[in-house]
Amino acid sequence: MMNRQELEGKWDQVKGRLQERWGQLTDEELQRVRGDATALVGVIEEKTGESRREVEAYLEEVLGNGAARVRVAADQVRDYGQQVAESAHAGYEQVADSVRTGYEQAEGSIRRNPAESVAVAFGAGIITGVVVALAMRSR
Repeated sequence: MMNRQELEGKWDQVKGRLQERWGQLTDEELQRVRGDATALVGVIEEKTGESRREVEAYLEEVLGNGAARVRVAADQVRDYGQQVAESAHAGYEQVADSVRTGYEQAEGSIRRNPAESVAVAFGAGIITGVVVALAMRSR
């Protein structure tokens, strides 16, 4: 978090950027918390509803603190990675359910019609054998 000297030293720049981003902040509110980073973050949180982390990250950015930018970028990368992992897991679950359902349907069909299932499998085998033989012959 930024210290009082940093905040005081760049107050006009910080104040302008804060009002640019959060127009609902009044000059009076900002003047009341001038130099007090904790109070400033509290006022911005209360007025805007943004999280403490977001407000602090923005203040660090305004003050030119490179470490804050790296921390914010790392947080964004971590959040994105979690979203990707959750999405991949959901996709896996959907595919697994679909395969399980298909297997159960095929098993049910075979149990209800065993003779037809054997005939279909035999026919598919014959057709596959003919296609493979023709392909090998044309070489």
